[in-house]
This record gives sequence, C-alpha cells and structure tokens, in this order.
Amino acid sequence: MKKKFLLLLSCIAILSLLLVGCGGEQAKEKEDQKADVASGKLVPGPFKAVEGLPVIEAPEGFDWKQFEGVELNFISENTPPSSAIAANIEEFEKATGIKVNIQQMDLGTLVQKVGLDFAAGSSKYHIIYADPYQVLAKYSSKLVDLNEFINDPTLPSIPGGLEDFIPSQLKIDGYMGSEDKLYALPYDCPTMVLAYRTDIMEAIKEDFMAEKGYDPTPNPDMTWEQYYEVAKYINEHADELDVKYGTGHQAKQYDSLMCDFSNVLAAYGGDYFKNRNLGGIGAANPGEADLTSPEAIEALKFYDKLLKIAHPGSKSWDWNGLAEAFAAGEIAMAPEWHEFASMFENPEKSKVAGKVAWTTLPKGPAGSSNIFGGTGIAINANCSEEEKKAAWLFLVWATSPQTQLMVLESPVGGATPSRTSVYELPKVKKAMEDPASEEAKKMPNLTSMKATLEAWKEENSYGRPKIPQWPEADTIIFTELSKMLAGQQDPEATAKSINDQLNTLTGN
Repeated sequence: MKKKFLLLLSCIAILSLLLVGCGGEQAKEKEDQKADVASGKLVPGPFKAVEGLPVIEAPEGFDWKQFEGVELNFISENTPPSSAIAANIEEFEKATGIKVNIQQMDLGTLVQKVGLDFAAGSSKYHIIYADPYQVLAKYSSKLVDLNEFINDPTLPSIPGGLEDFIPSQLKIDGYMGSEDKLYALPYDCPTMVLAYRTDIMEAIKEDFMAEKGYDPTPNPDMTWEQYYEVAKYINEHADELDVKYGTGHQAKQYDSLMCDFSNVLAAYGGDYFKNRNLGGIGAANPGEADLTSPEAIEALKFYDKLLKIAHPGSKSWDWNGLAEAFAAGEIAMAPEWHEFASMFENPEKSKVAGKVAWTTLPKGPAGSSNIFGGTGIAINANCSEEEKKAAWLFLVWATSPQTQLMVLESPVGGATPSRTSVYELPKVKKAMEDPASEEAKKMPNLTSMKATLEAWKEENSYGRPKIPQWPEADTIIFTELSKMLAGQQDPEATAKSINDQLNTLTGN
C-alpha cells in the first residue's frame, strides 16, 4: 500500500513538472510575441493587397484573431460604402474572427438612435457613422480619441497614414473644436459640383456665342451670372432642344435647400456666422450670425432670381428628385452631389447616359464654392476596452485604400474614395481622364472626379458651420429660404429673420 502511495506521489510530481514546463513554454511564447510586437517592425496583415496602394500592416507578432468572438454593431446612414462593405464583410470577419452587424437607415433615425444610446451611457452601437454636424459636433465627448490607437505601437497602423486622407475631409470629419483629439476617420465624401448636358451645350454653342460673346459650356471660370444667362437662354429655346428647363435645383424645404443655397452664399463671400473658421474644425460657440452682411444679401437676391427661372419642380426636390429629373432629360444643368455620376451613366436609369460632363460650381465674387457632405466613422467611448480595440481593427480595414477601392468597384457600392493613393492608380486615372474607357464603365462615379478633385482644393471647398446647434440652425435656414422662394418675404427680410433666429439659438 505504501509503495502504491509513493508511486502516486511520484506521478503527481512528474505531472506537475510537465504542467509547469508547458505553462512556462506558453508564458515564454507570449513574452516572445510581446517582444515581437514591441520591436516596431511592421508586417502585412491577412488582407488582400493591391499593387500601388499602402498595405494594411501590424507589428510583427500581432494576433489578428485576439478579439475572436467579439460582436460589433455598426450604425450607418443608407450610403454606398456601407452597402458595399456589408456585401464584402466576410474578408474582415474571416481575418479577425470579429462579427460586424451593419445597420443602415436614414440620417434622422440614425441621429435619434445614437443620441438615445449616448444618453443612456450604453454602447448598443460600437461603431458610429459620425455625421460632422449632427453627431460629431454634438457628441464628440462621447467618442473615442483615435490618437489612443494611432500612437499605440502594439496595434495596427493606418495604411498610408493620416496624410493619405484628403486634408480638408480629415479636418471636417475628424476634429471638433481643436486638433488635439481625432474622433473619426473619413469614410465617404459626397461633394456638390455641376453636372451638365454636353449635347445641349454643343447645340446652342454657335448661336449663343454669336449673341452673348462667350462659350455657354460650363467650365471652372463660369460665373453664377453667366450660369443664369445660359439657363435662361436654354429656357427660351427649350422646345427645339428637347429639354424642359436650363437648370434645376434641390430647393425643397429640407437640408437640401440649405446645401444648394450655401454654394451661392460662400461664392459671394458670405457665410452664416462672422467666424469664417467654423467649416473645418468647428467650435462650441460660433459667435454672431452674419446673414445681414452685404455679401449674404447679394447671394440671397441672386438665389431668389435664379430659382425663378429654374424648373418649377426644384422647390419640391431634394437631391434625389433633382437627380431623377436630370436623368430623365428634363434639365440641362444641375448643381448635384458628385456620386450621382454612376446613376447618370446607367442607361437603365438615365436617358442622358454618355451625354453628361461635370465641372466645379460657378464662381461668385469670392470664387467657386462646392459644399462637402462627407462623414467619418467613430468608436463609442462607452465600449469595453476589448470592443474598442476590435472596433479599431474595423476602422483600419474599412477606411483603408484597398477597401475604398473595393467600394468604388462594387456593383452595390460605387462611392468614391477619400484616399489620395487610390486616385494615383493607373486604372483610376484612366477612368477619370476618359469617360468612354472600359475603366470608366466599370467605375462610372469617376466620371465626375476631375471636377470633384478640384472642388476638394481648399480654395474651392465649403464646409457648413460645425457647431453643436447645427441641426436647429439648419432648420431655421431652410425654413426661411423656403418662405423667400414662395414669395412670402423678400431677401432682406429673409436675411434678418435668419440672422435674428441664429443669434437667439446660439445666445449671441
């Protein structure tokens, strides 16, 4: 019996030594992995690389599946990038083991749901489509400062770095109040530029030049007054041109009206507040309103005049209604979001496919002004640390140049990238240069990109005021503009009404 007992003790001792040895090996393996990660050497991640684009990288030894089993909810507006990413999410999920549920809805519903989530101090939504004006400006304190991950040498880096994003977009989408904290990475980038019918411009060119002395074809040097003159001329010859009106606008009593008017306002040198630096980083307190300035009143007068000769449907159209009318061949020119290019080039949706060109919006006394309507994606600060890091992996992948190229080429996407490197690819350059090329047929949104890249230059780009009170300010603006267009008040009265209400709203 004693021998059996001693034998049992020996077995237990041997087993303990084996377990200790095994545990020691595992511990050593983990330490070695940490040493690799801390070495600073970056290696490609488990994603498809694209020649010519920065690679998604992580420190050597980084375990891409360390968050396997984590489930993330991404709340997004109904937008092309999210549709394309949802259709191709398998690549990310397979590489990381992280499950991503993508919920898409209209922006108003999104803002409401995100606000309720923040108010409850919860993290039902881990990744957030952070509209700069309705989410970021109001809730930046509820979002993670992404510098926490960018500066962590143990985590994957942003491929190409922050400098690969379009600078003006990074400022609008990512920061609030200062550049001390980065809250979001640029995700989509719709921008208003000018679409026009090449066949109609060709048809009127000779007679118009003989009568007016300049080429009616829209170009970067065209002024708003010339635009008005061309639109009016087309109205007068509409029957023979087989078009209803020279121009159409997104002037419905809605956010679209504010956007449409803002292009004219800024081109004339006006803005909604005296502080002209609100369109980039933004501010908690905008200061005094400025709609009664001479420049703003001139812009209001011109816009009122322009809408009087525009397609009557303009006052009931948002951007979708305007796009449908242009695609139906009813109007010759339209200030429109550049990503409608794919719709205009689709023969199943457009009667004008192959007859559309784009340029920057007309100039006013202060130059051309093209409003930016893009958004970034952010991380809910109420998430657990594990969820935050898992969400960071998603942000790195979703905003990477290769994923944005995938979105551009996707039949369910089509959004244009916010990454400089993508526009340097030979096939992308070809599509931008030659609308009739095979590359352009595969990526039809690029037919508007030469104009849009010009619109993104600092001197041509406009960002509406990024302030916490913007949703209420927006409503004031488009409500009063709508009254003016309906003939209920003149431009001067409209200017004073907007100004007084903005000052009351912001306490100035």
